[in-house]
Amino acid sequence: MATPRKIYSPKLKAEIVREIWRETRSINQIAAQYGIHPNQLYAWRDQAAAGLPDLFTDQAAQTLAAQAAVHATEIEQLYAQIGRLTTEVSWLKKKLPPSPEPHG
Repeated sequence: MATPRKIYSPKLKAEIVREIWRETRSINQIAAQYGIHPNQLYAWRDQAAAGLPDLFTDQAAQTLAAQAAVHATEIEQLYAQIGRLTTEVSWLKKKLPPSPEPHG
C-alpha cells in the first residue's frame, strides 16, 4: 500500500526556499531536516525564482483591480436583488388576506 502524499503549505514552502537562498546550509541538510527529497526542494526553488519577475510587474496590481471590480459588481447585483425581493414581500403582504388568529 502506498503512503499518502504529503501536502506542504505555501508558507512552509516559502520559508524553505528562503532558507535555501540564504545558503547557510546545503540543500541536502535542509531536505533531511524537513524530510523532503532534495529534488523537490530544487523544484520549489526554481518555481520561486521563476515567479519573482511577476512580483515586480503591474500584472499583480491589474489582477487585484479586476478582482475588486468583479466583487463590486457582484455586491451591486446582490443589493439590487435584495431590493426587488423586499418590494415583492411587501407587495405580497398587502395583497394576502390577514392570517386568522389561532385560538388557544
